[in-house]
Amino acid sequence: MGGIFGCALKEDCVNHLFYGTDYLSHLGTRRGGLAVLNEKKITRKIHSLESSYFRTKFESDLPDFHGNTGIGVISDHEDQPILISSHLGTFGIVTVSKVNNIDELAKRAFGKNKYFSEISAVGINPTELVAMMICEKGTFEEGIIHAQEMIKGSCSMLVLTNQGVYAARDKLGRTPIIIGKGDSGFAAASETCAFPNLGYETDTYLGPGEIVLMTPEGCEQRKKPGDKMQVCSFLWVYYGYPASSYEGINVETVRYKCGNALARNDDVEIDFAAGIPDSGIGHAIGYANEKGIRYKRPFVKYTPTWPRSFMPQNQDVRDLVARMKLIPVRELIEGNRIMFCEDSIVRGTQLQDNVEILFEYGAAEVHMRPACPTLIYPCEFLNFSQSRSTLDLAGRKAIKEIEGVEDKHLEDYATAGSEKNLTMTESIRKRLKLTTLKFQRMDDLVEAIGLPKEKLCTHCWDGTSYF
Repeated sequence: MGGIFGCALKEDCVNHLFYGTDYLSHLGTRRGGLAVLNEKKITRKIHSLESSYFRTKFESDLPDFHGNTGIGVISDHEDQPILISSHLGTFGIVTVSKVNNIDELAKRAFGKNKYFSEISAVGINPTELVAMMICEKGTFEEGIIHAQEMIKGSCSMLVLTNQGVYAARDKLGRTPIIIGKGDSGFAAASETCAFPNLGYETDTYLGPGEIVLMTPEGCEQRKKPGDKMQVCSFLWVYYGYPASSYEGINVETVRYKCGNALARNDDVEIDFAAGIPDSGIGHAIGYANEKGIRYKRPFVKYTPTWPRSFMPQNQDVRDLVARMKLIPVRELIEGNRIMFCEDSIVRGTQLQDNVEILFEYGAAEVHMRPACPTLIYPCEFLNFSQSRSTLDLAGRKAIKEIEGVEDKHLEDYATAGSEKNLTMTESIRKRLKLTTLKFQRMDDLVEAIGLPKEKLCTHCWDGTSYF
């Protein structure tokens, strides 16, 4: 999905920028970048993160950076930050975006005799496109609003200027931006987990479409938030770090509540509950607490030398890395009836391998309870599952097996407890060789998050788009 961090301080910002961006490493897959502004220029560095961590790639660059304001990014695909020289002045920009109409907007730019310099294997760099649209207006505020109105999808951004750092949340608030206040200034981040150890207190959760200008002296609102929101529910289920909060709601607390709900709807007899590390752990703790049973770790995660499983671009390599990281504990597996909680089942490939290992190690039963409903619809608004075809989704694969086509009666299959929904679940269970499988109900997920359904994006589960 990607994450962004920026700060405007009364002192040198480089260390805060470096560590604040590093705290968002769980959000990205491919590239990292930093840009710092001082009285002379903007200094920028971009590195690949596919074979190593953010810290190891950028530590040697820190002596090159000096300045009081800066922006950083963990990016899904494109190189960032982008540096632009324009009638608005020289500025840097980072985004968390998915521009569904990028071809249409590029054609529009070509019609005005404009060109793009940041071309990669995936085509036009969307962050450069956003910067180009900002430059079509007379002020940064006008340009940001213009870009967000033109984009179909979503785009949150930080813009580094001589005036300060503009922070702008996408117009329906699908991805968060939170403002932190510290003794020496302000910071903006995709996740609040970046704040505490750097001395920031969470100050403001930007609303949908809201724009603020951060300077070392203050944080000034430049555009009020809109009243319509569609924040991504998957942030609480999977993407978010346990210490983070969105809209004032903590990720780990929501995961406990998801596990509580799974347990209340369950009557299977088990010996203990376990979570697929890492994001399944909170859900499993909630399940165990609600049931009053033991929580154990039959899989432990080995991370010192293995990079994150979703970092390599090749899916086979991602699956291998994911499998190598999880080490089974035979003494906790053999002869036991185990309830596993997981954040979700996307493709199911990795999970199928894990289930086979559990039975090879002597598990009597392996039950699975994902913390969200079945993923049926590819995400249209964030970069989650962007590289996957529809049939990569476990739900769609099951529907094709049942119907002969993968896009028939989707609404019925998405309805919890319906005949088709139960048939789809059973198809997935058989393919994964699980003893039982039961998905979270949508109502229980919404209740666990604690926001009204119309303020949450649940498109990947039920195809709903309110606005």
